[in-house]
Amino acid sequence: MKPTKSMQTLILGGARSGKSRYAEQLALQSQKSVVYIATAQAHDTEMQTRIRHHQANRPNHWLTIEEPLALVATLEAYAQPEHLLLVDCLTLWLTNLLCTEDSEQRLKMELNALYAVLPNLRSDLILVSNETGLGVVPLGELTRRYVDEVGRLHQRLAAQMQQVFFMIAGLPQVLKTT
Repeated sequence: MKPTKSMQTLILGGARSGKSRYAEQLALQSQKSVVYIATAQAHDTEMQTRIRHHQANRPNHWLTIEEPLALVATLEAYAQPEHLLLVDCLTLWLTNLLCTEDSEQRLKMELNALYAVLPNLRSDLILVSNETGLGVVPLGELTRRYVDEVGRLHQRLAAQMQQVFFMIAGLPQVLKTT
């Protein structure tokens, strides 16, 4: 018997659009064992508050892995058919990679590894990411690079995912289902 393909979902939206809440609802509905992969780093008080808010809203029985850089290795380590992997969020992960000393090489390596692992991942997957391409072109070089990299990442992932949602005011807009 041929194994069933894992369900892969991308949830995009602006800040405070309801992305994480919707991702968590989908994860709960799956009735699978959830592995929550958090990519945020608490470099300041405001970010610490945001992280605590997310932690407080998460079910206690979910396994939480905090991994700001080695996302693909973490996906591979926890991928099991009975698991649902929820990554929140890709834009923070990308930011973390852009801030490494070897960002040019590391970013390219990690992105290529992510694209390569997705077709063979043995778990359902939900990826959460901020849509940043709806505003003006930023003035700073690093910020422009960030917006460009995020845009390319979203396009590539959207092509690979079975489901893509865009969140507006807490309402999921279906962009793709297969």
